[in-house]
Order: sequence, then structure tokens, then C-alpha cells
Amino acid sequence: MKNYTITVNGNVYDVVVEEGSGSGATPAAAPKAAPKAAPKAAPAAAPKAAAGAGSIKVEAGAAGKVFKIEASVGQAVKKGDPVVIVEAMKMEIPVVAPEDGTVASIDVAVGDSVEAGALLATLN
Repeated sequence: MKNYTITVNGNVYDVVVEEGSGSGATPAAAPKAAPKAAPKAAPAAAPKAAAGAGSIKVEAGAAGKVFKIEASVGQAVKKGDPVVIVEAMKMEIPVVAPEDGTVASIDVAVGDSVEAGALLATLN
């Protein structure tokens, strides 16, 4: 995946482009994409292991960029309380606690690009 900033008629858009499979040229492109994706995945995995993840997952509902982190580790949250705000297409989308609990880990940082279904935080 690659991030681009595009200006159209004076309007600025942040665009995420995912490399897909196509005809015969893709086998050469796929190895180039894999090394770029691997370094991004390694730093994201390190905080999860260090944080001691909880049993309740808080996952992104849509692909976007982490705009704001509303909760902190150790904070008690109720079902429906915002934990992370994700920005997608210039809209701020709150990702809420699926049930009551205590924040066990925050697995993203402000500015991180996330896919739909990505683990953002965990609760106990």
C-alpha cells in the first residue's frame, strides 16, 4: 500500500493505493511490494507484544489514518465510549469500545494508516 497526496482543482486529498494483481508483469512487482510492507508490519507487531494485549479487541471499521487516540492504557471505558478516531475521506470516524472494560493496550499511533478490521486496541 502506498500513500499519496493529490491536489485536484485546489482541493487536497490523501489517497491510499493498494497494489493489486494483474497480468504477467505482477510477479516482478510482487517481490518489490513485499519488502516495503514487511518493515511496516514489524514495528506494529512490537507494541502489541510489549503492551500485553487484552482479550477484547477494538478493530477499525474502515480503512483510514489514525487521527486521535481518545483513551489511554489503564482507563476504564464503557460500551460505546470512543477509543480511537480514524480519519477516512476527510471524515472523523470514532471507533468505540464494544463492551465495558479497561484499556489493556493501544496498538496504533496517531498518523498510522490502518485497514478495515485492523487491531487498534484491546480491553480487559
